[in-house]
Amino acid sequence: MKYVTAILLFWTCLLSAQDATIKIDIDRVIDDIDPKIYGVFMEPIEFNMREFKGNTLYGPVYDPESPLANKDGFNKEYVEAAKELGLTNMRWPGGNYVSNYNWQDGIGPKQQRPVRKELVWGFNETNQVGTDEWVQLNKAIGSENVVCINMGTGTIDDARYWVEYCNGEKGTYYADLRSKYGHPEPFDIKYWCLGNEVDGSPWIMGYKNAEDYCKLAKEIAKAMKKTDPDISLVANGSSYYQPDMNWVEWNWMVLNELKDLADYLSLHRYWVYSDDYYTYMGQQAMELEEKISIPASQSKTVQTIYKTEKPVYLSFDEWAAHGRGFLSTLANAQFLNAFIRHADMVKMANYTLLTSILSFDPESKKSYKTPFFYTFRMFSKNCHGKSLDVFVDCDTFNADDFYRGIPYLDVSAVFAEDDKSLIINVVNRHKDEAIKTDIQCCTGNFSGKANVQEVYREDLQETYSYEKREEYKPVSREISTDGSKISYPFPPHSFTQIIVGFDK
Repeated sequence: MKYVTAILLFWTCLLSAQDATIKIDIDRVIDDIDPKIYGVFMEPIEFNMREFKGNTLYGPVYDPESPLANKDGFNKEYVEAAKELGLTNMRWPGGNYVSNYNWQDGIGPKQQRPVRKELVWGFNETNQVGTDEWVQLNKAIGSENVVCINMGTGTIDDARYWVEYCNGEKGTYYADLRSKYGHPEPFDIKYWCLGNEVDGSPWIMGYKNAEDYCKLAKEIAKAMKKTDPDISLVANGSSYYQPDMNWVEWNWMVLNELKDLADYLSLHRYWVYSDDYYTYMGQQAMELEEKISIPASQSKTVQTIYKTEKPVYLSFDEWAAHGRGFLSTLANAQFLNAFIRHADMVKMANYTLLTSILSFDPESKKSYKTPFFYTFRMFSKNCHGKSLDVFVDCDTFNADDFYRGIPYLDVSAVFAEDDKSLIINVVNRHKDEAIKTDIQCCTGNFSGKANVQEVYREDLQETYSYEKREEYKPVSREISTDGSKISYPFPPHSFTQIIVGFDK
């Protein structure tokens, strides 16, 4: 029945669509897409709400008593789902949580680890998952570790000793401690974040203004680099977006002060829910573009002024969409499109959270894959290669008095690593109308048939359910090309990925 419905929808779209044009030129390369954009973020957060009661880590992901646990106590369903998505890295252990976290509480025999009052989320942290366990989880997934250090209540010594514990060769105190606890070889963790949302004065522990943050970050960075010169550092970009532009000034100072020490600038953005469809799909999309393009321009400016070899790249290490059902899936697809379009600057990204890659049915106690899972997989498995600068001509809409002329089609395109295929990703932001589109190849020719995968739900607000899990798989079809053009009607409020062969 799902496929009959999809076919009927397809032919209905052909009859009722507006027109648009997408032009693709493989010579208009933005940059190589860094596989690190397909990462995930994980933080122990405890909630006591009607929608969710429990901890995001203890229970869903880590529960040694569960029949689903692997040898290290981690839920095999999440591990296998992460592997299926090809997640390249995981940022841990926070998040706001890290601003009052002492990493030394989480090493050594588990029965001897202290229970601490966690100050941000307000729960008792048992420290049963610490550094060694996070490394084991990443090893099970096949992802790299990205460690976020405490720059709220933490010190220079806390940071450098953590690096020594993880990366030091035997012969020093903390490296020998790691060996004593069962890991004689260094973990060789490359990526380290210099704090989390330190500018968030209303919510963070150990808030600092930009000047104080830069002063401490420079000293911590120097000590960490002296401990292991091969690590890469992620400086704390602003996450406190206020209309007074303080977030822009924060980034200016951090980029100027840490340009010789930091490899990345951290950015966070959550897609805010609105009851108005076009505000949600339009205004939030344009604000995301601003939150990437402004820091990117700032970083390039600093590079030009100081003649550095490369800019401080962007690490979008917390992102997700608020909202129910399929609406949030369309927003998340636009996040990934934006990262690809900004491939020259966005070199790492981490979706919030690991537990959110699957949905959970409280009645059956079973996890299942949603349209978002399949959408993410279409990007993470297929979109590797060169990001292309795409021309899009389509109708537009207004979100408010400021955000006007927003294209209905949100598009990214990738020239695959094999140099033999193109991947085109399209979100049709129109709520009610299909958009019949001619995709034109400006250099070379499309070859063979194009494979189309489409993610669509008629009801944008419908809550996902375990019973309907088979309906959430993308609908696949093959369509013909005439060499230089593909014609396709993108259904209303949908995500579509087209993969087609290419001959130069």
